This record gives sequence, C-alpha cells and structure tokens, in this order.
Amino acid sequence: MEQAYDYGMWVVVAINAALFIGFVSSYIAPMRRREWRSFGALTAFIIALFTEMYGFPLTIYVLSGWLGSRFPALTLTHSGGHLWNDLIGWTGDPHMSPFHFASYAFMLGGFWVIAKAWRVLWASARTGTLATTGPYARVRHPQYVGFLAVMSGFLLQWPTIPTLVMFPVLVAMYRRLALAEEREVRAQFGAAWDDYAAMTPRFIPRRGALDGSGGPTPRPRAGVGR
Repeated sequence: MEQAYDYGMWVVVAINAALFIGFVSSYIAPMRRREWRSFGALTAFIIALFTEMYGFPLTIYVLSGWLGSRFPALTLTHSGGHLWNDLIGWTGDPHMSPFHFASYAFMLGGFWVIAKAWRVLWASARTGTLATTGPYARVRHPQYVGFLAVMSGFLLQWPTIPTLVMFPVLVAMYRRLALAEEREVRAQFGAAWDDYAAMTPRFIPRRGALDGSGGPTPRPRAGVGR
C-alpha cells in the first residue's frame, strides 16, 4: 500500500510558527541588539522545525537515500519524520514511543519553569527587589533554562539536521546574553548580586545546599535581577 506524503501543509507551518514565536516574545521581549540576535536565532530554529515537521522533510529526504536500506522506516511520511524512532527500529505508534514521552516531559517542564519564573520576575520588577524565589532560588536564568528545555523536547520528538546544528549555537548565544545581563545587574546592585550569584548556579541546579524551603538561603539584600 502506498504511504501518504503527509507534508506540504504550509498554512499549518505558518500558524504553528507564528503561535510559538508569539509565545516566546511574550516572555522574552527583545529590546537591545544582542537580545534581537538571540531571538532571531530562536525564531530560525522554530521556523526550521515546523517547516520540516509539516512543510518539506529535508532531513528524511537526505537520509533516506543514504540510510534507507538499513532503516526502512525512513520514509517521506509523518511517521518517518520521528527520526530517533526510525533509528532504533520502533514499529509502534511514534506518538507512544519513549522519545515522544520524554519530549513531553522536557516541554511541559520547560513551560512550567518559564511561567513560574515570569511571575517571580514580574513581582520583583514591581517591588524593586532581587528575584531570588521560586525557580530563581535554583538557577539565575530559569527562563532561558525553560526555553532550552522546550527546544530539547522538540529535538527528542522531531530532530532535523538544521535544528541539531542550530541548537548548540542557540545555547551559546543565550549563554552570552545571560553573561551580559549579569554584568549589568552587578554594575547596578553590586554586593547584593554577588551574594546571590555566589550561592546560585547560572543554569544547572546544584544538589544539596538547600534550606528547608527547598531553595538557597540568601542574605537579605535588595536589588533587581533577571
């Protein structure tokens, strides 16, 4: 039986990309040039992802000619686009594979961190205090961690050659952006930021050194952070 092509849905590409880019911009509103560069890279990642998911499966097209004889699941169908499943020989519903469930965990976790961090940051900005509670008690840049977790979830669900190449670039750009933001906050708030940064990792939460509330115990100082 001939398999359906399942691609060429450019309206779906446009709608999904627009919705997700709009969601990102509502939480990370770029203002300066370096922020626009990082946002542009994230936008390119999203467009490349949905283009291959619903528009044209470039990665599967390239790999099927090279690896098609070894991995017969590499076909120009929607199921074939779940690359990790194809490579391990998963024959069931691709949406029920371990990679798909792992992607849901990363994406839902990332969205949860983003939402929690945004509320803390918004309240901190209103009161002129350093954001040190909630996700900010664990890492200094939880919103960026959340977005990278969501991107990792997409890569587990629907990896492509362009997005796999772009992801480390995206990580490097957001790391540079985080360092620039830290310099600005330190220049404005000095020792308050130093105390917070000394006990709070930048991106990866450290195990232990937590008080009974589940977060680090900061010295009481005022300031504003991101």
